[in-house]
Amino acid sequence: MYVQNCLIVANLIIDIGNTALKAAWADGITLGKTFRYQGERTNEFILSLTEKVKPDVMVISSAKDLSTGNLARLERECRVLLVLDSSHSHIMEQNGLPAYLTPDRAASVLAARYLFKGKGCTIFDFGTTLAVDFLDEHGVYTGGNLSVGCRTRFKALNRYSRSLPLVDTPEETQEQGNSVESGIADGVIKGMLYEIEGYQSDYPQNIVVFTGGDSIYFAKRMKNSIFVVSNLILMGLALIADKYGKIS
Repeated sequence: MYVQNCLIVANLIIDIGNTALKAAWADGITLGKTFRYQGERTNEFILSLTEKVKPDVMVISSAKDLSTGNLARLERECRVLLVLDSSHSHIMEQNGLPAYLTPDRAASVLAARYLFKGKGCTIFDFGTTLAVDFLDEHGVYTGGNLSVGCRTRFKALNRYSRSLPLVDTPEETQEQGNSVESGIADGVIKGMLYEIEGYQSDYPQNIVVFTGGDSIYFAKRMKNSIFVVSNLILMGLALIADKYGKIS
């Protein structure tokens, strides 16, 4: 059921992550205005986006399962509602991806497959975790690894060692730390750079794609050429919305 005098226009795509919600309106696979929200009232925030304009297709990628009641309420806001979480893995499987992939990683892979068709890809998603996923030149997902994200590393050092302070991500690094703070900062950042470079050397034929909150920070420190696609996840969700909008 649609609210009277509200037009159905673009699709609404939403990524609910571990720390924040990101959303965007999409016309086909072209992203429009984007939104960011941090808080517990995610359903209310989504409803605020659809208060005046009703989307045709709404796609939600969520790191946590959504309640039946919330889903029922959101279904009334659009023509088609698609949910990607641990309870709804069929969309990943239909796109040749394993069910164990988290929705955000699956969306990143779909977007990279579309953007770099015919090329092998190594995708780095810099967030709470560091996700590294691989596509071959035929667009086939071959696997991926998970590591600890940048800010999570700083927090872990502080939490699990009584003597180490919590350090912020540094603007500049040096080869060797000359204090406890600089030793932590340089150790975390250098460690991640070596980790990234290791993957690059293992798959030199692949295009390297950075996305996520710390993507630009690390892109500035890379010696080799890489692609930064900040909204890779949202682009993947837009592809899903466009596909299902046409067949539904």
